[in-house]
Amino acid sequence: MDTPSPATLHEAVLDWYDDHARELPWRGVQASPWSVMVSEFMLQQTPVARVLPVHEAWLDRWPAPADLAREPTGEAVRMWGRLGYPRRALRLHAAAVAIVERHDGAVPTAYDDLLALPGVGDYTAAAIASFAFGQRHVVLDTNVRRVLARAVSGIELPAPAVTRAERDVATSVLPDDDATAATWAVATMELGALVCTARQPDCDACPVADLCAWRGAGFPAYDGPPRRGQAWAGTDRQCRGRLLALARDHDVVTAAQAEAAWPGTEQRERCLAGLVADGLLTQITPGRWALPG
Repeated sequence: MDTPSPATLHEAVLDWYDDHARELPWRGVQASPWSVMVSEFMLQQTPVARVLPVHEAWLDRWPAPADLAREPTGEAVRMWGRLGYPRRALRLHAAAVAIVERHDGAVPTAYDDLLALPGVGDYTAAAIASFAFGQRHVVLDTNVRRVLARAVSGIELPAPAVTRAERDVATSVLPDDDATAATWAVATMELGALVCTARQPDCDACPVADLCAWRGAGFPAYDGPPRRGQAWAGTDRQCRGRLLALARDHDVVTAAQAEAAWPGTEQRERCLAGLVADGLLTQITPGRWALPG
């Protein structure tokens, strides 16, 4: 099968998106740049369904960066709830402070200014610039990468990390004008999230099935570097999550409460020390911890 032309891909994917896009609070003309930014931090390795209620509560409490910047970091961790990877809350708080200090409280529009904010990497900067400000950037999240790997490159899954060749492919199919490029970014992301999923792609519902290089090649299996799943039960991540849950529910966590939550002494002490080192907990006195205040 010949490689599909960008124009053909654009038409098929954009038409599909017009009919199938989910209504999400961080999309559309009503969404503020801050709403888009908060969503991008929260959606990292976290499903939309889990993000929706936390995003709503966050925007209700802190509708602008300055509102969050005025609060202690511990309140950001508390409001993060059970989304996981709570250091994202600290980074988002730090980004809000930087926005107030450097940009008069307004989320910056320029990619380079976004990239300079704490916790913002290439993907997040490109996503905010595209989704909040309608700019033309290559936006490579997991879903977009998978769609392009299959439809254009003919492989089941992209490499574990973004490669130069992959970025070149994404650039080669990026629409020329800003508005279309921004819609293309979110449309390919939506296609990967809803149809071209990692384990069970629904090719019958895919708008580019007839153009897909992977399908045309007979669905060859992924043969790249091993892709590791993330364990949970018994891990430090689970232990840290339980200890942070205690801190969200209590003004002060005692050693007895921590032991009841996680009996394994060595792992519990290691995780408590790690949470303190990461700025997610403060040790008030020996045997007593709290969210940073």
